[in-house]
Amino acid sequence: MNEQTPAPPDEAKSTPADNDSAPATPVAAEPNGAETIAVPEDALILITTRNLVLFPGTVLPMTLGRQRSVIAAQTAIRLSRPVGLVLQRDAASDHPMPGDLHEVGTEANLLRYVTSPDGAHHVICQGERRFKIKEFLDGYPFFVARIEAVPEPEEQNTEIDARLHNLRSQALEVLQLLPQTPSELVNAVQSVTAAPALADMIASFMDITAAEKQEILEIFPIARRLERISQLLGYRLEVLRLSRQISDRTKETMDERQREFLLREQLKTIQKELGEGDDAKGQEIAELRQKIDDAKMPEEVDSHARKELGRLERMPEAAGEYSMVRTYIEWLTELPWSVEDEAPIDIAEARKTLDDDHYGLRKIKRRILEYLAIHKLNPQGRSPILCFVGPPGVGKTSLGQSIARATGRKFVRVSLGGVHDEAEIRGHRRTYIGALPGNILQGIRRAATRNCVMMLDEIDKLGRGVQGDPASALLEVLDPEQNSTFRDNYLGVTFDLSRVMFICTANVIDDIPGPLRDRMEVITLPGYTEEEKFEIAKRYLIARQLKANGLKPEQAEIDDAAIHSIIRDYTREAGVRQLEREIGTALRGVAMQVAEATAEHVKLTTETLHDSLGPRRFEGEVAMRTSTPGVATGLAWTPVGGDILFIEATRIPGRGGLILTGQLGDVMKESAQAALSLVKSKAVALGIDPTIFEGSDIHVHVPAGAIPKDGPSAGVAMFTALVSLLTGRTVNSTTAMTGEISLRGLVLPVGGIKEKVVAAAGAGLTTVILPARNRKDYEEIPDAARDALRFIWAERVEDVTEAALATADSRRDAPVLETAAD
Repeated sequence: MNEQTPAPPDEAKSTPADNDSAPATPVAAEPNGAETIAVPEDALILITTRNLVLFPGTVLPMTLGRQRSVIAAQTAIRLSRPVGLVLQRDAASDHPMPGDLHEVGTEANLLRYVTSPDGAHHVICQGERRFKIKEFLDGYPFFVARIEAVPEPEEQNTEIDARLHNLRSQALEVLQLLPQTPSELVNAVQSVTAAPALADMIASFMDITAAEKQEILEIFPIARRLERISQLLGYRLEVLRLSRQISDRTKETMDERQREFLLREQLKTIQKELGEGDDAKGQEIAELRQKIDDAKMPEEVDSHARKELGRLERMPEAAGEYSMVRTYIEWLTELPWSVEDEAPIDIAEARKTLDDDHYGLRKIKRRILEYLAIHKLNPQGRSPILCFVGPPGVGKTSLGQSIARATGRKFVRVSLGGVHDEAEIRGHRRTYIGALPGNILQGIRRAATRNCVMMLDEIDKLGRGVQGDPASALLEVLDPEQNSTFRDNYLGVTFDLSRVMFICTANVIDDIPGPLRDRMEVITLPGYTEEEKFEIAKRYLIARQLKANGLKPEQAEIDDAAIHSIIRDYTREAGVRQLEREIGTALRGVAMQVAEATAEHVKLTTETLHDSLGPRRFEGEVAMRTSTPGVATGLAWTPVGGDILFIEATRIPGRGGLILTGQLGDVMKESAQAALSLVKSKAVALGIDPTIFEGSDIHVHVPAGAIPKDGPSAGVAMFTALVSLLTGRTVNSTTAMTGEISLRGLVLPVGGIKEKVVAAAGAGLTTVILPARNRKDYEEIPDAARDALRFIWAERVEDVTEAALATADSRRDAPVLETAAD
């Protein structure tokens, strides 16, 4: 904005459109001297300007110097027509041609036309709207053109609101820094609510060149227009700030420093006469003052710290508040206000670091490398806020450490599991005994750099109590638009967190509050397949456990078959945490043999695993359980990854009732009832005697009865189990299925497909039946699981029974409906 207070429009001295002479005191006059000229209704009279750009919604005076412009204005007034103001590209040209004009201008109404006694012509214009020139018309003593009006966009979204709020704040700050700013202008900035109107008003008052104003005039999308004006205004705001700082510094003279020195010397003498002199305290004060000088705090914080140091200096050491103030100053000086670790970014080296530390995870590695590339090109850009979501043991925390190594930054971890006090995030107020800053600033202090990698672990485990909601306190921390002015309750001053790279981890995304989840870029880590676990064990886990148990590679080894046996027979998890424990258990037995000198080299095989790990904990029970009719293998999603579950059905004498056991939820119970109803409705088509339901009860049981189960995705498995029971046909032992069913026999889509498919591959199954409408989730399935499984996409329940049930020749004893074909 201009650094001079703008005058009211009818008294302003704007740059003339056609010459540089300032207008004299105007007197009212009728425009004359123009012959009657007819201008088509669909055309617009144009007036060219040298260094003036009018914006819609603003009023500006203008002096007309060239005869062509005078005739154009008089003709417009005589015809009661608006005019178009167009900036010429070369201000020095007295006779511009159509090619010398910009294509975008402003349509304006001439509010007033006056001629001064010296013969100068003056007009007052009010901008109405933008337009683009389509074609010029010949045969006129001035420019006439057909135009295309540019309507103002009416879009409204959070980005525009945020940019509007930021622009208004910048404008108000500029007005505060300018001397003698009229209150009317401040009120105008505060009262305008429409983004286009505020943008054009601020642009018209800004002290920028005509070319820059023309650039703004030609930006039609409101978001881009707000961004460009904010950039230009931000530059001038920094200039004003620096000017104010320079002015304030010049007021500080050497006399003030000498006065402070003399007063301090007198204070020391008085304290010494009173017996209060203490060299230790003076040394402590001097050390704190030096720390404040070295901390390079922002001006506001530096002033606050010196004020607190002055209080401490006047305070006797015996005072109860002395230690509190000293601790507070130490916290201020130990925070890295300006310290950053800026290692040179090497994309190839970062890729190698990530590959060395983690197997697979291509999507996540690519996202990290993208961030590094952007940061290399734009070092001042904001750090991303990532959230890794996945089952326990898939490497979320260790991935954060690898990111810190790849980026050359310090790593600090903050555990949020069980945190239920807002003060754990924002800190306690200094009025409390033992008050400290929150975990965020404590982590920053440990890292000793303001651009560290901070991992907020287990963010889905946040609690909530009478002390407040820590999730709400994190909203400011994880918002890139707000965390640059994060205020800790203990410090009482702002600290810039925008340079910190926050990485959150969670097991269940649904447990994170929506507003908090909206601020993060969620990246899902799926469970590992058996082949991926094998590679991780070979590359990382065995070497780590060898070192942990004091063994050397030449003293112990585990062959590939043994590793697969541990994965398949001794673990059942989505991650590799239990796998590493089992490998450690096996190697501890080897360590004992080496320590007792009974062996120098031990090779663990599938035959020797039993001695260290005991009998197999998990059996290949899929084939065993589904070897009888009435048992189907389903797929389930759990917070720790996918899993398989069995649906068992049997028939007992009764009155046609349905018995459900296995701690099923309401939705799962309704799925079972829907499955039975669907079987009854399709009994004849399925070859089932409908009369069998009258004298029998159907009992459906889902094993692992101690674990609550719910959801609609077991509908397909329940229907298949019932059909298997009543037809005597067994379900293929290598087939699992998932999907919701409708009473019309449709197979409906469900969630958690990726986790379920990975679990099926890990359980040794070869075929999965999925809803056809879940085909879009196929891209998310890991390649190893795709290669290990055959996928059947079912539209209706008939597709499921055809693929899942054994042939009619293999059916066991079951009451069926005999048909004529039999």
